[in-house]
Amino acid sequence: MKIAIVYKTISGFTEQYAKWIAEATGGDLYRLGSVAVRKLKEYDVLIFGGSLHMTGIAGTGFVRKNLKLFEGKKIIVFAVGASPFKETIIDQLRNHNFAAIAKNRISLFYFRGGFDFSRLDIPNKIIGTLFKWMAKRKKQLSANEKGMLSAFEHPVDFTNKENIKPLLECITGTV
Repeated sequence: MKIAIVYKTISGFTEQYAKWIAEATGGDLYRLGSVAVRKLKEYDVLIFGGSLHMTGIAGTGFVRKNLKLFEGKKIIVFAVGASPFKETIIDQLRNHNFAAIAKNRISLFYFRGGFDFSRLDIPNKIIGTLFKWMAKRKKQLSANEKGMLSAFEHPVDFTNKENIKPLLECITGTV
C-alpha cells in the first residue's frame, strides 16, 4: 500500500504530526505545494494535515478541489489546533470544511498541537496580536482565552506521538 502524507503548517506542529505519521507508515512526506496532483494519483492512501484556524483546516481547499481525481483512494485528513479535544469538534470540522461533498469519503482526525507566537508568519502574527488586544479588553475571559493569552508569553506544545494511533488504525482498517 502506497501512502502519501501532505501537510500545510504555519508554526511546525502539523509538520511534527506529519513526520510521525510518515515514520510510522513508511509513507512519502510532502509539504502542500511541493507535490503535483498527478503524482498523488499514484498513491493508495492520501493523508492531508493542516493547522486549524477557528474551524477552518489549512489546505482543505486543495482536497476539495481535487476530490474527483482522488476517486478510489482512501482519504484521511487531520487538523492540528491548540485547543483540547472536544467530542463535537470532528462534526464541526467536517461540516465547515467538507459538508456534503465528502461526508462519507474522508476520515477526519483532530490532534492537539500548541502555540508559539514567535514561529508565526507576519499575517498570523497580526491576527494573533488582534486577538490578544481584543481579549485584554474583555472584562471576563474564558479558560481558553486565559490560556491563549498566557501562551503569547510562554509557548505551549501539546503534541504527542500517541495521538496518531487512531489515524494509523484507520489506514489499516482496524477502526
